[in-house]
Amino acid sequence: MSFKARQYWALTKPRVVALIAFTAIIGMLMAVPGLPPLVPALAGMLGIWLAASSAAAINHLIDQRIDVVMARTAHRPLPSGQLRSSQVLVFALALGALSMLVLVLWTNVLTAVLTFASLIGYAVVYTAWLKRATPQNIVIGGAAGAAPPVLGWVAVTGELHPHALLLFLIVFVWTPPHFWALAIFRRDDYARAMIPMLPVTHGVTYTRWHVLFYTLLLLVVTMLPWLTGMSGLFYLGGALVLGGVFLWYAIRLMNPPSERFAMIVFNYSIVYLMALFAFLLVDHWLPPLG
Repeated sequence: MSFKARQYWALTKPRVVALIAFTAIIGMLMAVPGLPPLVPALAGMLGIWLAASSAAAINHLIDQRIDVVMARTAHRPLPSGQLRSSQVLVFALALGALSMLVLVLWTNVLTAVLTFASLIGYAVVYTAWLKRATPQNIVIGGAAGAAPPVLGWVAVTGELHPHALLLFLIVFVWTPPHFWALAIFRRDDYARAMIPMLPVTHGVTYTRWHVLFYTLLLLVVTMLPWLTGMSGLFYLGGALVLGGVFLWYAIRLMNPPSERFAMIVFNYSIVYLMALFAFLLVDHWLPPLG
């Protein structure tokens, strides 16, 4: 891969988009008893990935001025001068248009509409407005990031389903403790960029309490697939273990052994979500007990 290609690849935030694609794929696989139909599944996966990559590139474009002053983002293609704004805009629009084309032609219109709404929700509503408007930005804006399992579900079925909305709810409640752990560690960066993240506006202790509260809420919400009959005992056991560990991390974060501990919590939250969705899928494919 050439240097220029690597810069464009970096615009797509590949690690974040990979997690988005993973939850979308789980949504597809959970939507049907066996394997989903091949064409809408592949087209859905490609279209959702393209839309998420487009949103990530627009995020780079809108945030380039604050990225310059943040140590975590100063190396990105725009603040480092490796790409021009016009190049990023064309790249983002091309990815977004291709995403809509793929979804309309090979999945269904509902998937395309919901995916477009999610793209606008993240790239415009969250990045351009909420991120700078309120310390609750990640709570409100988390709806866009929680959409992929619903998009995957709709891509292969053509309809919304309450179980798909349960997957949405899990990711939605997971997002605040996940992101606020990072914000605690990077609070000086956000303060320099004048972004009103919760640890900047209300302090670290206040944010730690919020992480703990949302982790407890997440533990409750992850019981819903079992309580509603969507999943069985295999999932329940995995969710309790994973949630118990997450809760331990959140409690430990109240009096952490080091400043770096917030990043340990952040990294575990990623492992947690992937493992939780893996438990959902394995449980979905297991034969009924008894």
